[in-house]
Formats: sequence, structure tokens, C-alpha cells
Amino acid sequence: MTYATQADMTSRFDEKEIVELTDRSNVGQLNVPVLANKLADADAEINGYLQGRYTLPLSSVPEVLVRLACDIARYHLYDNRVTESVRDRYKDAIAYLKLVAAGTVQLGVDAGGTTQAAASGPEFDKPVRLFTLDTLAGF
Repeated sequence: MTYATQADMTSRFDEKEIVELTDRSNVGQLNVPVLANKLADADAEINGYLQGRYTLPLSSVPEVLVRLACDIARYHLYDNRVTESVRDRYKDAIAYLKLVAAGTVQLGVDAGGTTQAAASGPEFDKPVRLFTLDTLAGF
């Protein structure tokens, strides 16, 4: 399962930037195999954090994982030319994934990897009743 696609990358970042980062032959065109390779690297990195908490592959991709996959793939596309803002986004993505792995943050999917339905309304818990006819029988 892929978390992000070429379309996700070009819609989140300037297409010219993605072309420049993937164009190894200087022909001025997006190199699809290079981008696909970096997106696969991002998937593998994300899966490393998710595999202890979720059954992979997930049945649906939460939007947050699309964003994180794009940030991670972009970071890897920059190689040794990475800018501070790209590095910061990568570090933020990894920090978020660590929170997911620790169980502090939820993705909105259950442990089996299926999307959880949103609650239809508030849920209430009531405390256990201390005084009942049985517990007061001898008084």
C-alpha cells in the first residue's frame, strides 16, 4: 500500500520543485521512477513505525499519512542539498510517527488497519452503584 502518490506530491509542493529534484538527466521532466523510489522509501519508513501498532497494509490511508509520506519523500529527494525547512518538516513527521508508535496519537484506524467509524454522539459511563437493596439488607 502506498501512502502518497505522484499527484499528492505535485499538489502539495511546487511541481517545478519535484521535477528539479527527480530530473537526474537534466531533460526538464519529472523522472517517475526516481519519485516512485523515494515514495516507496517513505512508505517503508512509515511502516517501520506503524507495524508494532497496526496490521499492515492499512485498509485505507488516513490523510495525515499522505502528508507525512510526502514530507519524508521530499526530504529524501533533496539528498545532500536539503534545506532547513525541508529538514524540519521531516523531523516533525518522524516525531509524529514516534507518537503514533508509542500510542500517544491515534491514526483513526483500529489495530487491524480498518478505519474507525466516528462516534455518533457522546458516550457516558456511570459509576458502580454502592448502595443497593442487597448491600443494605442488614441495616
